[in-house]
Amino acid sequence: MKTFILLAAFLACAAASTVGTSKVLCYYDSKSYVRESQARMLPLDLDPALSFCTHLIYGYAGIQPDTYKMIPLNENLDIDRSHDNYRTITNFKSKYPGLKVLLSVGGDADTEDSNKYNLLLESPQARTAFVNSGVLLAERYNFDGIDLSWQFAKYKPKKIRSTWGSIWHGIKKTFGTTPVDDKEAEHREGFTALVREMKQALSVKPNMQLAVTVLPNVNATVYYDVPAIINLVDIVNIKAYDFYTPERNPKEADYATPLYPPQNREPLHNADAAVSYWLQNHAPAQKLVLAIPTFARTWKLDADSEIAGVPPLHADGPGEAGPYTKTDGILSYPEVCAKLINPNHQKGMRPHLRKVTDPSKRFGTYAFRIPDDSGEGGLWVSYEDPDTAGQRASYVKAKSLGGVSIVDLSMDDFRGLCTGDKYPILRAAKYRL
Repeated sequence: MKTFILLAAFLACAAASTVGTSKVLCYYDSKSYVRESQARMLPLDLDPALSFCTHLIYGYAGIQPDTYKMIPLNENLDIDRSHDNYRTITNFKSKYPGLKVLLSVGGDADTEDSNKYNLLLESPQARTAFVNSGVLLAERYNFDGIDLSWQFAKYKPKKIRSTWGSIWHGIKKTFGTTPVDDKEAEHREGFTALVREMKQALSVKPNMQLAVTVLPNVNATVYYDVPAIINLVDIVNIKAYDFYTPERNPKEADYATPLYPPQNREPLHNADAAVSYWLQNHAPAQKLVLAIPTFARTWKLDADSEIAGVPPLHADGPGEAGPYTKTDGILSYPEVCAKLINPNHQKGMRPHLRKVTDPSKRFGTYAFRIPDDSGEGGLWVSYEDPDTAGQRASYVKAKSLGGVSIVDLSMDDFRGLCTGDKYPILRAAKYRL
């Protein structure tokens, strides 16, 4: 009996030791600091989220075009004494001792001369300048490492074609297509060298981590030599979303973040395919983290759109900007949930948007309204909510992946406007891991 009790206690301890080991990377995009009204997120607004996060990723640093040094993208906000966001963010570690805070560079936020990311990879001297300045920046402001969210060229979006257009496209494919990057092999080798050099520089400092983020619509098979880099990095964050966006696909609305391929779609444009590339190339599952976007992609619907709302359907460019984020084609989660609610419940009043869930748990949630005679425009919205965030976390758990990333906290309902609970997407993902 005593032996049985000891065995049961041992198994309980072993089970307990595995609980909470999944990573939860929480991205904080600092541009949210300068938004207006309810969308403005200050560092103190992060506090309710941080008990759920293992890592806080501060975005974004950039590259100085002439020197190739890593620099803050907003000096006044990031390092000036009046704000000093770098130190404010890393100081959260005193309250949350287990939290790792990384500085992310790139992230599609560094818009000045984006070709500099490729040019840097072509030059050993430029890589050295970047690595040395990046490590110095991280050490000076007490970051625990660097996230290389590299701005590689993106593959071209799918186009809607007529029958003759499809035939001609097929003929062109037979004879090859023009790549988006005519030096892709050189840039692949250069990025491998950069990862190796950054790892060597960080290893001199105690407990510094190196993460790599695969941005949306970047062909990982082209740029990421998995066997060469996987032992050098601590985390690979796969941003498997934005397969369809109103900027890339203005005339066709579709699921932006499918977990698996919807019928008759490109078989590689989904999260499972993105994850599978790394697993098939022998990346340890525990190093892979799957991103969950907290924002929606929106399209205008017009008279040519299908009234059923089932994607893919004809669209007419990006949807109108939301009242908080003020960017065409994108809504934060609280902006979406506000549109799903009829606040006055008046008889005969049309609800803003009709929500359509996904019982298959494979493609995602969407909501829509068709245009009507009253002049109210049509809208189609692809988004993640707490239910689909939980489904993606369940996928991560089933695949024994390392965890999830929340991209980003400022687009989650950090004020609790929807139901009163702050950070519902983050919470739902954390609870399902």
